[in-house]
Amino acid sequence: MSKVAIVTGGTRGIGAAISVALKEAGHKVAANYGGNDAAAEAFTKETGIKAFKWDVSDYDACVKGIAAVEAEFGPVDIVVNNAGITRDAMLHKMTPQLWREVISTDLDSLFNMTQPLIGPMRDRGFGRIISISSINGQKGQMGQTNYSAAKAGMVGFTKALAQEVAKKGITVNVIAPGYIDTEMVQAVPPKVLESIIASIPVGRLGQADEIAHCVAFLADEKSGFITGTTLTCNGAQYIAG
Repeated sequence: MSKVAIVTGGTRGIGAAISVALKEAGHKVAANYGGNDAAAEAFTKETGIKAFKWDVSDYDACVKGIAAVEAEFGPVDIVVNNAGITRDAMLHKMTPQLWREVISTDLDSLFNMTQPLIGPMRDRGFGRIISISSINGQKGQMGQTNYSAAKAGMVGFTKALAQEVAKKGITVNVIAPGYIDTEMVQAVPPKVLESIIASIPVGRLGQADEIAHCVAFLADEKSGFITGTTLTCNGAQYIAG
């Protein structure tokens, strides 16, 4: 049955692939984005998926953005917390601003996007909350204490909320991608990228549509017994115990 989905950071990279996969699964999709108007316009023109602009680090902006989506498509049943940024620095050189920017966008956004939706989902007896973490939230990464902390925090958020809403027909899960073939990864210096690929047992980068496939699976009505889990998709680069 068709549901209404919001994908944050949904017009580029992994987010764009997720938006398309959910549309192909029959859902009505709203792709949130934060700042790149040209990319959002191109995405909508190519896919027919409408883009909605708001800052996921701002709670009030999220409330207004969700209301705009629901006014057009109806109640939101699926939220994919994909929006994220990096502001890398060794901790002894990291400023409070670099820390706060990442935590606000990557972690606070889970509260900002989920809290306004969780009550109505409970009332309707259905919901899918899926957050995109990272391999670096599982194993840590030098120079990314802010990013690793935010991505690890997603897991704790998910495990707690899953228990709160398990009897209400709502599932809450995390996907932890490894290194995916996106613009951000391709911008890594060639020698560094070569060393990254060499550390991945399957011998290649992941593809955005592979992450999107995981999201579509967890969003499906038949995935209702899977909740509170972290689904790793990293080519066996890191195997969590």
